[in-house]
Order: sequence, then C-alpha cells, then structure tokens
Amino acid sequence: MKIKEVHFKLHTRIALLVCGVVALVLIVTNIFISKKITDMTREHLEEKAFDIAHIVSQSPTIIDGLNNPQHESKIQYLANKMKDSTNVQFIVVTDMKGIRKSHPDKIELGKKAIGGDFGKAFQGNEYVSKAQGTLGKSLRIFVPIRDNNSRQIGVVVVGITMDKVQQSVIQSRHTIYFGIVFGFLTGVAGAVLLANNIKKTMFGMEPSDIAKLLRERSAMLKSVREGILAVDKHGIITLVNDEAARIFDKADIRNVVGKKVDDCVDNTRLIQVLKSGKSELDREQELKGITLITNRIPIFVNNKIDGAIATFRDKTEVKILAEQLTGVKSYASSLRAQTHEFMNKLHVILGMLSMKSYDELSEYIQTIANKYQKEIGFVIRHFKDPVLSGFILGKMSYAREKNVSLVLSEDSYVPEPSNKEITHELITVVGNLIDNAIDAVSISEDKIIYVSLVPDDNRLHITVSDTGNGFDDKNKNEIFKKGFSTKEGSRGFGLYLVKRSIEKLVGRIDVYSKINEGTTFDVEINYERKGDLI
Repeated sequence: MKIKEVHFKLHTRIALLVCGVVALVLIVTNIFISKKITDMTREHLEEKAFDIAHIVSQSPTIIDGLNNPQHESKIQYLANKMKDSTNVQFIVVTDMKGIRKSHPDKIELGKKAIGGDFGKAFQGNEYVSKAQGTLGKSLRIFVPIRDNNSRQIGVVVVGITMDKVQQSVIQSRHTIYFGIVFGFLTGVAGAVLLANNIKKTMFGMEPSDIAKLLRERSAMLKSVREGILAVDKHGIITLVNDEAARIFDKADIRNVVGKKVDDCVDNTRLIQVLKSGKSELDREQELKGITLITNRIPIFVNNKIDGAIATFRDKTEVKILAEQLTGVKSYASSLRAQTHEFMNKLHVILGMLSMKSYDELSEYIQTIANKYQKEIGFVIRHFKDPVLSGFILGKMSYAREKNVSLVLSEDSYVPEPSNKEITHELITVVGNLIDNAIDAVSISEDKIIYVSLVPDDNRLHITVSDTGNGFDDKNKNEIFKKGFSTKEGSRGFGLYLVKRSIEKLVGRIDVYSKINEGTTFDVEINYERKGDLI
C-alpha cells in the first residue's frame, strides 16, 4: 500500500521548525545547566559542612573535653545541639584512636568509628569523602582538632546523607524546569507569530505559488516589446528586462543592475518620481542619441513609496509603426470615401440608363473620368512620397463627404524626403490643420479650404486657409496649448500636436484670423529631400 505523502503549508513548517529548534536548545541547555546546578549545590553543601566542622574543631568545649576525660560528656551535648541547629545528618567527634566522643545514637558512643576513610584525618588533613557509615551512605567532611599548642588531639566528622544532597539538587532544578516550560511556551508563541508574519509578507502565497509567479513574470518580461527598468526606494536598479538591455546596449550601457540609476542612465527622472510619488506618462527621454518614449510610475506598498518602474520604447520604432498605421488609415479612408462617392455616381448612371438618356450618360461618364484622372494624376505627380499621396487623397475624399471643397494650389509639390520620419511629422501638421479647417467651415455658407505645399531649398512652406468664422486675437496665443478648444468635447490636442511637430522639424507657424473672414495658418519647416525640383 502506498503511503500518502503529507505536505504542510509554509507557515506550519516554519512554526514546527522553530518549535523544534527551541525545544532542542532548551534540552541541551537543561543538560548543561543541570550539571552545573548539581555541582554548585554539592559545593555549597560541602562549604556549609566545612564551616560547621571548623566551628566544632575550634570550640573550647570540644578541645577541653578531649583533653580532660572528666568533661568529655560536654562533647556529646554540644555536637548534637549543633547538629540540630545546622540541619546536618551527624557531627561525630573522635579522639586520635578513632573512638567516638559524640554520635547521634548514644549506643555508638565509645566505639571505634567505621567507614575506612579516617586515615588522612589522623594525619592532619581536611577533605571530603563518600562512605557507608552506621547512618547510611553520606557525604563526610573531615577536619582535625588541635589544642592551643597546635597539637592534633582528635577529628571532627560532619555528615550529610546523599539523599539530602540529591533532594537539594532536585529543589534547585525546579527553577530550571519552570524556565524551560516558560521558554518553550514563549518559543511556540514566537514561532506562530513569526510564521503568520512571514505568511502576511508573502501575501499568503506558498513557495510553489511564488515559483510559478516568478516563472510567469520572467516569461512576461522576456515577451514584452517595451523596455522595463525597476528601481528600489533608494534608486538602486533591481530589474532590467531583455528589451531594456538591448536598448541600453545600443547606448553603450551595460551591467546596470545593482547600481544607482542616475549613475548609469541619463535623464531617467526616476529619482524625482520617487520623491514626488507622481507618475510621468508619455515623456520623451534622450539617451546618448536615442530618443525614447517613457512612462515612469511609482510603486506603493502599504501607502509608502517602495520603488519606481519605467517602461520605454525607441521613438524611431514607434514612428515607423505610426507611419505605417497613418498610411494604411489614409489609404483606407481614401478608399472608403471614394467607394461612397462612386456608389452615388453609379446610382446616377443607373438612373440615366433607366431613362435611356445615353448621350447625357456618355458626357457624364467622360466628365467623371477626366476629373478622376486629373485629381489622382495631380497628386501622384506632385507628392512623391506614397504615404503622403495616400494621405492627401484621403483628405480630399473626406472633404467631399463633408461637402467641403479642398483646393490644392497648382504649384504644390513635395519631393521624397531624405528621412522617412519627416513624413510622419508632416502628416501630423497638414492633417490636423485640414481637420481644423473642415470643422471651421462646417457652419459657413462657403465651405472652401485652400492648401499649398511649396518647397524652397531645404525648407517647405505650408499654407492652409479656410472660409470659416475665424476667431479674435485673445485666443490666438491659447490655441496651441494642450487641451484648449473653442468647441465642446474631447478636443484641444490637434494644434498642440502641430506645434510640437513643427518644433521637431525646426520650423515656425504664424496664424492670421479675423471674425467672419476665415483663418490662415502659415507654416515653414526644414525639409531635406532626395531629388531636385521638376
């Protein structure tokens, strides 16, 4: 039969381990202390017996009784009186022949002392002996008796039974036993408190749960496409995932774990986040020529800042994705708008076929074809970047959907840029200006927008004018602030993004507007191109 394996929870194992250690320590301590107490108790009884023996040996009555046979009866009286008052088993006084002059049992008086351990005493030595006498086995203290001339005239023996010695030792151990029980109970209570505290610290998780969480965390950190950098409350780097290590390697930064974050990573601002406790989201960070888009978030434990974490990504990669998404979205928008537009035209054609107006139908189709070819051809010839071309076509179709006339100037021309990142910023500028213009003319009688993009050496001049209601000068300095809008809803970001993109392209923007006369945005940016003007 297979025995079922028992698995205890972590806090139970900790409590049992601590209790076991405490019990083992107390047992070992008891062994050593008990031996020490036994030795000390025996030494104390021996010292007490020696003191009694010395007092008896120096008593004038005892000395006189041994020197004068007529007074030896006083020896028995004094010895028994001292025995009773000092609580020893016996006090025996003998002469130099070993004849007892005192004894607790009067029958033993005048008899020779027994035990076989008197030899050294008659030679003038003091010592301790264990021997079997008439009163049983006892601890015997021998002290010689001398007269005034220092001549030995006898021996005094003070005896304590071994049972009494053992009883004294046991009484001394009672305190030890109490201390052991108290120590064990304290250890058990401490073990339970420690186990519960560890369980609380580990959020009630078992080691297997922690191991599983660690494996999942490791897999997650390896799989994410963003760099992750974590620091403790002292600003020491504690974690760097693979993507962060790759970005740091590009910046020639290596082996940063365990080091102060400000000493390794430029412009990190994690120390400021630790101090302020406030998150910083979507911030740009320059790292040795690499521009990062960074989020910095403080870590709170029990409402106290315990560290901070930064997630970041190379801005170049983000721009490439944005460029791709912008191009796809523009083409999709263009196709959607053109599909809607041509569906309306197909309905017209179907109606004219039903009416058998073939001449008018032929003229209508020819007009549509010419207009289509003219518009598409113009954009393809004058806008050399395919992404920008698709974007412009999409905006023109979107404007027609809104019943707005979007007019491109005949001299508009945008050559292919030397750096693809310029296209993304250019789309941000032109797209938001056109969107604002469409909103501005939505309630106007004349819904016209004029757009011009003209190159000049390494600069590009952009003009977007509308026939909207315009605005007064008091809003002129506010329109580029993040979140500012004269309309309701989640607005106020378009012109903020426009200004930020213009600053990145080392350009300028001027605004001309009058109430009921429309608005013109005049922009000039750096634009490095591949080809020459046609």
